[in-house]
Amino acid sequence: MFLSIKELVDQAQDYPTIGELMIATEQELTGRSRAEILELMERNLEVMSGSIDEGIAGVQSVTGITGGDAKRLNQYIESGNFLSGDTILRAVRNAIAVNEVNAKMGLICATPTAGSAGVVAGVLMAAKDRLALTHEQQLDFLFTAGAFGLVIANNASISGAEGGCQAEVGSASAMAAAALVTANGGTPEMAAEAVAITLKNVMGLICDPVAGLVEVPCVKRNAMGSSQAFISADMALAGIRSVIPADEVVEAMYKVGRSMPSIFKETAEGGVATTPTGLRISKEIYGEATEEQPV
Repeated sequence: MFLSIKELVDQAQDYPTIGELMIATEQELTGRSRAEILELMERNLEVMSGSIDEGIAGVQSVTGITGGDAKRLNQYIESGNFLSGDTILRAVRNAIAVNEVNAKMGLICATPTAGSAGVVAGVLMAAKDRLALTHEQQLDFLFTAGAFGLVIANNASISGAEGGCQAEVGSASAMAAAALVTANGGTPEMAAEAVAITLKNVMGLICDPVAGLVEVPCVKRNAMGSSQAFISADMALAGIRSVIPADEVVEAMYKVGRSMPSIFKETAEGGVATTPTGLRISKEIYGEATEEQPV
């Protein structure tokens, strides 16, 4: 069992991959067999892939606020007339797809939360094509992401209500960045650097859902998180190091989350949720605001 990123990196030296370390940790924590753990992750991978396909085909949220953007971006990618890299854009498309499915109350895999579910799934499926990952490597990607997510959850937070969106999309982006590094042949130390770089870049990101729903700005923040994961991974793979060690960055994120006013922590009382348009959308959904209803 590892309690810090340093411990994770150190213990990973005794295993073929960080993913294998995470499987052993799961066995220790849950008492499940290796076969049972792999079966559960197989199901997660299946759901991730399915939600991406569904979102790209085109979906609309229950409220009608969001939907169809994954399909639009897919058409844009297919046009070939884009500015960003193909792999990053596909990760962004995938991330949007997953969160649009979430907004329509479809089936997604919370990684680490429903509101940030698009990042790891979106990055993995884009990396699968870019790196020609085998099925076993895809599962290892998810276990690796989970290992770093476990440390972040235990030492900071993965909850927007507790730590703002830095704890949700930020954590998901860091998890994906670390897994990307190892999937492309990077060391555990490089994966830790990718985590640190990512979390520093999202430090202080607030959670301000319009009408209290996981739609605006959540869907597009998953797009940001997936692209950040690739940038952080490439920086770490290039040998760029974070001046502040990963564990210290995680601690800093925890302190920032605790210091963040409640209006910025999933209450829909600040940020874009209280813009004129945000308030109008809330009123259209809920009617006249009451003390019990978000405004």
